[in-house]
Amino acid sequence: MAVSDTRPFSGFEWMLSLRYLRARRKEGFISVIAGFSFLGIMLGVATLIIVMSVMNGFRAELMNKILGLNGHMVVHAIDTPFNDFDLVTDRISRLDGIVSVMPTVEGPVMASSPLGATGALVRGVRAGDLKSLKSVAGNVRDGSLEEFDGGEGVVLGRRLAENLGLIAGEKVTLIAPRGAATPFGVAPRVKSYRVLATIEVGMSEYDSTFAFMPLAEAQLFFNKENVVSALEVMVADPDRMDDYKLAVEAAAGRSVFLVDWRQRNSTFFSALQVERNVMFLILTLIVLVAALNIVSGLIMLVKDKGQDIGILRTMGATQGAILRVFFITGASIGVVGTFAGFALGLVVCLNVETIRQGLSWATGTELFSPELYYLSQLPAELDSGEVTMVVIMSLVLSFLATLYPAWRAARLDPVEALRYE
Repeated sequence: MAVSDTRPFSGFEWMLSLRYLRARRKEGFISVIAGFSFLGIMLGVATLIIVMSVMNGFRAELMNKILGLNGHMVVHAIDTPFNDFDLVTDRISRLDGIVSVMPTVEGPVMASSPLGATGALVRGVRAGDLKSLKSVAGNVRDGSLEEFDGGEGVVLGRRLAENLGLIAGEKVTLIAPRGAATPFGVAPRVKSYRVLATIEVGMSEYDSTFAFMPLAEAQLFFNKENVVSALEVMVADPDRMDDYKLAVEAAAGRSVFLVDWRQRNSTFFSALQVERNVMFLILTLIVLVAALNIVSGLIMLVKDKGQDIGILRTMGATQGAILRVFFITGASIGVVGTFAGFALGLVVCLNVETIRQGLSWATGTELFSPELYYLSQLPAELDSGEVTMVVIMSLVLSFLATLYPAWRAARLDPVEALRYE
């Protein structure tokens, strides 16, 4: 049977292609290039998957932390003080899709103890509302929320308590800049509270800043008796905020100003999205460079195998058969490298926090500082659509990289190839 009689992508073509990939002494340099191309594609695909997954996890974790402690929508009163908050809370709570409505009083304070002082943000809430916040009730590290109804205690973020050197049961002194009015002006309000519990939300900014106080006590402390600062509204579907806003505005029955989570965090999440897109483009260049290595390696292989190509052509091999042989040779590097990178990226993503802790221990440094990155753990969230896109992109680049060298091999004149050998 002549070589020309073989069907496309037959066993003969695969055998010849894979033989060209095996290292022999005089072709060692070509094999080295093929090896670097394989490593480049594997590391490029793995890096893309890892970075995109970490950034997805970072965004999802931040979103969960931010929306777990703050309302999806904040209702502020305008024109008059928010003294009818009970009535407005009841009306909004009856709307479809509203999970909860939480009246709050907020104000900045100076928190101090015998060991230090630092700024904090006090949020006054009802005991039932505090216990319904999973990010708070499910993350109590010391003490208990059971006595929060008593009115003379506060709940501190864990980092805030550590900065002050406090544990549950000890006293913290809160100083508000605006207290009682005197003939000499407004005097700061100073009062000591027992620390009922410490919580760890997992977001360093909150853990080092927030202090929760019973709503009635916060109203007295900030001179807002029977008045609240705002209503924090939780909804069933945060992506449908426009529909909820119209319904809440109508149900409020008074002049209100609404701010949703998208407006409050638009700059932050926009910056994350831009960074994510830029990182994708930069890391794609790694795969592209590795694909170009396939081009250079195959061109050198074609030059080295010129005599073999001439002999195969004289034996009846078609241009299509030669093209497919070198296409399989180059594509094999790209395909194996892509799936090896996929496997490596998957393993790293599933064990990213363990790897971070191991590297931190080995280097003696904190690689993912909560103060800089807001989260106490390194998150990773695999997106099947993105991973598929990365794999397909790598395969396409690998296939395209083999076309030109394979075409050159197919166009090689057998007479010219054998004349100078």
